[in-house]
Amino acid sequence: MRGQRWACRLCRTVTTSSLGQAVQSTEPQPTSIASLCAQDRLQDALSLFHALKSPPDTQTYAALFHACARLRRLDDGLRVHRHLLPHFPQPHDLYLTNHIINFYAKCGCTNHARQVFDEMAERNIVSWTAIISGYNQHGQPDECFRLFIRMLPHHSPNEFTFGSVLSSRAISRDLVGGQQVHLLALKTSFDRCVEVGNALITMYSSCSNSDRNVEDDWLVFQQMPHRNVISWNSMISGFWLRGHGDRSIQLFLEMQRAGICFDRSTLVSLISSRASFDGGFMQCYQLHSLALKSGLKENIEVATALVKAYSTIGRDTDDCSRVFMEAKLRDIVSWTGIITSCAENRPEEAIRLFNGLRQDGLIPDRYTFSIVLKACAGLATAQHTSGIHGQIFKTGYQDDVVLSNALIHAYSRCGTLNLAECVFTAMLDRDLVTWNSMIKAYAMHGRGEEALRVFSLMDSQPDAATFVGLLTACSHAGLVSQGHQIFKNMLGKYGIPPQCDHYACMVDILGRAGHLIEAEDLIDQMPMDPDSVVWSALLGASRKHGKLSTAERAAQKLIVLDPHNSLGYVAIANVYCSKGDFSYAASIRKEMKGEARKEPGLSWIEIQGSVHEFASGGRRHPQREILFKEVERLVNRLKERGYIPETSLVLHEVEEEHKEQQLYYHSEKLALVFGLMMSDFAATKCSPIRIMKNIRICLDCHNFMKLASDCVGWEIVIRDANRFHHFKDGLCSCQDYW
Repeated sequence: MRGQRWACRLCRTVTTSSLGQAVQSTEPQPTSIASLCAQDRLQDALSLFHALKSPPDTQTYAALFHACARLRRLDDGLRVHRHLLPHFPQPHDLYLTNHIINFYAKCGCTNHARQVFDEMAERNIVSWTAIISGYNQHGQPDECFRLFIRMLPHHSPNEFTFGSVLSSRAISRDLVGGQQVHLLALKTSFDRCVEVGNALITMYSSCSNSDRNVEDDWLVFQQMPHRNVISWNSMISGFWLRGHGDRSIQLFLEMQRAGICFDRSTLVSLISSRASFDGGFMQCYQLHSLALKSGLKENIEVATALVKAYSTIGRDTDDCSRVFMEAKLRDIVSWTGIITSCAENRPEEAIRLFNGLRQDGLIPDRYTFSIVLKACAGLATAQHTSGIHGQIFKTGYQDDVVLSNALIHAYSRCGTLNLAECVFTAMLDRDLVTWNSMIKAYAMHGRGEEALRVFSLMDSQPDAATFVGLLTACSHAGLVSQGHQIFKNMLGKYGIPPQCDHYACMVDILGRAGHLIEAEDLIDQMPMDPDSVVWSALLGASRKHGKLSTAERAAQKLIVLDPHNSLGYVAIANVYCSKGDFSYAASIRKEMKGEARKEPGLSWIEIQGSVHEFASGGRRHPQREILFKEVERLVNRLKERGYIPETSLVLHEVEEEHKEQQLYYHSEKLALVFGLMMSDFAATKCSPIRIMKNIRICLDCHNFMKLASDCVGWEIVIRDANRFHHFKDGLCSCQDYW
């Protein structure tokens, strides 16, 4: 009785208030339910529906299924279907059954939709189109195509069926299947339908092959008797997909002349095409202005495209962030996009944006976490990585293999190899990337034996990347014989032919060990042309062992292969300086200025969450006077312990005293002294001083750091361009082999 009284009160309330009708009947009317569904007032419609004393007609059920499909309300639709079954266990109403199939297909339950479809005694083109569209929209393009073929003996497709099956061929990049569907559209004259024409353009654009010169999508576009804005957008996007960004712009101008109003999709395609176009900044700026004038700048898809384009063409990420923050309705996808644009070159900004995402009330997904961990790997300390690790646990992703792999990479790049090992040990499942990441981590830290041990435990088939990691580990640890055996086993045991990267590693192994003749012989025997990495490896080894003729040969090859890389020019100049021919060395450096720019030596240290950058010479640092005095004070202390500056590294015709001063102000020395100045010994001496460097550490700085670690009693960890160096108690983890 209580439930009946409640239902009656609900009926009266909804009838008089929600519907605004002067109907005094306590029984809801099915027509009212259908009317509410048409207004997208599904909850009100369902309230009336469940208050009915007798089942409604099939038209009312169909209206409810249609609304649930449109609003993607799976749970509500399931309850309606359960209510239907006792009254119509096997509905013979074709109209109602098609709505049920459409509901399940739209909500992604293609198995349920297929079960209803297979049990139908009678089907029409709407039945087939509903299930075919469901397969296409929910990631089953091949099943969509198979069902389309099954339909053809029974029904002729309509424009919606053609649109779905052509879309499925675009997803599968099945050009042959798409051409067959196109031929059928020609025979039935549906190719003249604008929706089918748009689907054909998208299909041909997605299936485009650089080996084919025929522009089928452009032919379809030109032959269309009628076009809408989607037609123009599809063709603009098609040009972009094929790398013809200039033609995208030309077509957009033609679209404007034709009086077709553009929309957000037009701008997104155009902006994306500018990102991969040389000199595209000005056009990107013009499109940005167009977005401002049209009011589309606040659209999140347009804003995200602008951010990606600006970051790709080198625009300051502060401007990119401002564009992004001006957009409305930022979602997890757009936040992840802006974080991705900053992750590699501006990791601090990526971390700041990640925190902004959380302040927006959004929960990061696994892809967002993996991107921000990539940013953490570019920082000097593991502080941020540990914070992200904690959030991964809170959100339940701790057993995700992809994120565990990213954590191994981030921890190892931040110098905390022990934490990378903990993540690896705790993993329940490991894939090939896991094993490769751990091998690479050990290689970076000079732990060659541990890398080989991990390889011996691998339960995955190794790939080419595995052997790059193993050979790098052998190179950094001086494991020449082991490196030889691994290189030999690549093809003989594992069937993986060595590529340029593997030859470069092997040249490095031989060269570091002083086997320069053997390294040159290996280069001469390579089945492919040596690239710049191979010659760089030989150059570094020959300079280390004083083989000037070999160094000169390698440098000349490097200049030819990579004329914009300063390494070859600097190496040749240094060779002539060491011979005392300073005038020729100067001419080489002058030539370099016209072709390449030498990368300045930079170092970074993180103090209390802030990253400080130092350049060699330190002339622009705001505390340079105090910093220089502290450097000289530390140098004097180290000289008492045996420090002798390696002035032979300064290959300029200057006085010995000036050579020493140039060495004192190398960027890593400045970073170390600044860290000592700013750190609280009592509070933080248990953790190492961590410094990042963009180029390889020089011999003088290496000797300096060894003595400094013993003098100040503090472990110093330096990550240079090649590897990690852990300095402690006057020794380095590389054992002076790097």
